[in-house]
Amino acid sequence: MKKVITYGTFDLLHWGHINILKRARELGDHLTVALSTDKFNELKNKKTYHSYENRKVILESIRYVDKVIPETRWEQKIDDVVNHHIDLFVMGDDWEGEFDFLKDYCEVVYLPRTVGISTTKIKTDLYKVPKG
Repeated sequence: MKKVITYGTFDLLHWGHINILKRARELGDHLTVALSTDKFNELKNKKTYHSYENRKVILESIRYVDKVIPETRWEQKIDDVVNHHIDLFVMGDDWEGEFDFLKDYCEVVYLPRTVGISTTKIKTDLYKVPKG
């Protein structure tokens, strides 16, 4: 069985998230998602709309996702790959080269991002919506 892992915050879920999860799962037989905890997001100066618990429930309901684990620190990736017997690490290509250190432990693939959508774009667009 080929095991795949990806990481992210997955807040304000959109079709770009679904695309990367689907493509990551198609590269293997089992997809683990390491989901950034609220405390870890605070360290990254990232504010989420949904709590970790709610984002986890949402991810667990997606058919491409087999397992969700917490991401609590940047340095845990090697441990996750080893402890969960991961064969393939997948991230969006906006992270190209950042995780090449994992190539000593598993295959690393950077997938193209979905054009025209991101959580940042959604938040920006929502700020423009007139209140009333």
